Amino acid sequence: MSTTVPPSGLAAPAPAESAETGTGPAATRTTSWGADPYANALRTGRGPLFLRRSDGWLLPLDVERWCSDAGSADLSALHRCEGPVLDIGCGPGRLVAELASLGHRALGIDVSETAVARTRGLGGAALLRSVFDPLPGEGRWGTLLLLDGNIGIGGDPAALLDRAADLLAVGGLLIAETAPVDVDERVRVRLDDGRGGPEASAAPAAREAAGEPFPWARIGTPALLRHAGAGGWRTADQWGAEGRTFVSLRRPVRERSARTSSQSAESAKSTPEISSQLPK
Repeated sequence: MSTTVPPSGLAAPAPAESAETGTGPAATRTTSWGADPYANALRTGRGPLFLRRSDGWLLPLDVERWCSDAGSADLSALHRCEGPVLDIGCGPGRLVAELASLGHRALGIDVSETAVARTRGLGGAALLRSVFDPLPGEGRWGTLLLLDGNIGIGGDPAALLDRAADLLAVGGLLIAETAPVDVDERVRVRLDDGRGGPEASAAPAAREAAGEPFPWARIGTPALLRHAGAGGWRTADQWGAEGRTFVSLRRPVRERSARTSSQSAESAKSTPEISSQLPK
């Protein structure tokens, strides 16, 4: 899971070391998912872990599922993947690892060093990067994954869909997991491990551990389809599995941004080089 918000303008090229040392834009712009509650949860493979709103509202995060093997609901999405796959906010890497076992070329990106390390520990390819950073293979990915709530990244689904369109090849597929209720909301949240209740979370030490508040979105299937339709996306499928809900969308036919066009004009028909993105 990743939380970096889109920059106000086009990002400068990422330093070569950012994918391996955590010194690039993903590391400098985002601290929340590298904070102790999230990192500790991934290290232990269990929660509790929540997104906490300022009014005390809590959204539970399913750390145990993230840190286990891919389940049947995950597979219902992964079996629909086409071509090389980019898992946005890959977390501890269960989806990247499963995709590799299914024979897909797959790359995970996440802004948490712990998440990237766990993904690589499973044998998956992963980079320390935000979806809004420059990425390998822009305009050439066959499928993008936004599962486990990651459609909420940045708190602006329309901006995230626009970025996804730049990353996908013509005719490419976006598979997103939506909230299982009809909701379309923007919130600012902090990470919270539930220790000590809301009073402890309001304490300065707890706020420092959880990092700064960050924007997040919760969006159900009807709202996502509205945003997608406004952006020219075509609905490919909708389904549910194990109480989770999913949508797959085809990339809109439109002109790419100037940055993406210049990056991919000579190689639009080729597949992303994934193995070269692994640590040396």
